[in-house]
Amino acid sequence: MTNPYGHPPGPGAVGRRPSGVTAILGGLIALVLAGVLGYLPVKVFIDYGIDDLPRNTKIVLGLYLGAGALLLAGALVTFFRTVTGAVLLLLGALATIGAVVTEPLLLYPGYFTQFFAAVFQFAPDQAFVRVAATVGGPVLLVLASLPRTFRYLRHRPNEYPNATRRAAGFHETGS
Repeated sequence: MTNPYGHPPGPGAVGRRPSGVTAILGGLIALVLAGVLGYLPVKVFIDYGIDDLPRNTKIVLGLYLGAGALLLAGALVTFFRTVTGAVLLLLGALATIGAVVTEPLLLYPGYFTQFFAAVFQFAPDQAFVRVAATVGGPVLLVLASLPRTFRYLRHRPNEYPNATRRAAGFHETGS
């Protein structure tokens, strides 16, 4: 392995560990967002029961619950440093955005902008869930899709333990 000028890399260049800031921050945001998104369906199911709800309400609550489950799984897998975690975070972020956009389309057709105006004024009950989804979903989508996140999750330390020693000029002798 050489640099563009044909020289071997310096001792600090081989095996340098990528920064995990974006992956860890994404996992933490996903954990918080999963809890917040899971709160809404649980609260509604406890207060009203599932049988008495209209079909469109069940669909919206299912989307929130599904997004929360994807985010929870994605956060946990991300903390185990696998690329699957970032993929699950991406899917969870898209599901979060889908849930918050689908709610006014199914439950309040024709009042899309009024819905979000009321949500950001914290007028409806549990408006903090919708605000968290509206803000957290896109932020998580960006964090999970950054190349730095995937680079950190793909990195395997000590995959080639002798590579650093050889690059630093230490050669093993068979004496």
